[in-house]
Amino acid sequence: MTTAASLAYAEDFLSEDDHLVAARRRSDDVGVIPVGPGGGAALSFLASVVQAKSVAEIGTGTGVSGLWLLRGMQPDGVLTSVDLEAEHQRLARETFTEAGYAPQRFRLIAGAGLDVMPRLTDAGYDVVFLDGDKVEYGEYLDQAMRLVRPGGIIVFDNALWHDRVADPAQRDPETSAIRDVVQRVRNDERLRSVLLPLGDGLLAAQLLA
Repeated sequence: MTTAASLAYAEDFLSEDDHLVAARRRSDDVGVIPVGPGGGAALSFLASVVQAKSVAEIGTGTGVSGLWLLRGMQPDGVLTSVDLEAEHQRLARETFTEAGYAPQRFRLIAGAGLDVMPRLTDAGYDVVFLDGDKVEYGEYLDQAMRLVRPGGIIVFDNALWHDRVADPAQRDPETSAIRDVVQRVRNDERLRSVLLPLGDGLLAAQLLA
C-alpha cells in the first residue's frame, strides 16, 4: 500500500517554476484551489502524448492548469478555457503572458461551462479538462464525449474529492455526482480509463476509435 509520504513524493516529483508559483499565489489571493503539481504534470504529459493542438478546459482559475497544459501542447496549439469569473480569467491571462505565450495560443471565454460547451466544435479537441462545478460533472461528461476526437483524452480533476468518493457514507451532491461519473467512465466500453491518486485525484479516459 502506498504511504502518505510516497504520495507526497510523487506529487512533488516535478518542481514548479516561478510562473507557476506566481499563478498559485494569485489563486490564493482569490480563493481558488488549482490542480496540484502532480496533477499539473500529468496534464502536461497527457497533452504531450496525444500531441495536442486543441485543448478545452472548463474552470480556468488563475491559469495553473492551463499553463501546465500549454507546456504539453504542440507549439501551435490553442487552449480554450472557460470560467464564470472574468477576474479569474484576467489573472490567467497575466499568467500565460508572463510565461511567454502569445495571445493566439489561448482563448478565454467567460461563462458557465454548460452554456459554453454546446457551442464548441464536435470532435474538435485532443484533450478536454474538466474542473468546474462538481454537481455538473455528469453533464460535463456528456458534452466532453461529443467534443473530444477519437483517441483524445477526457480528464476530470477532484476525482477523489477530499477522500469522500471512496467513502460510501458520503452522499452529498458533489460527492455523489463525482462518484457517478467515475462509475460511468469505468463502465463505458467506448472509453479506456485510469484513476490517478495525484492531488485530489485525476480521472482520465481515452475515447476509443
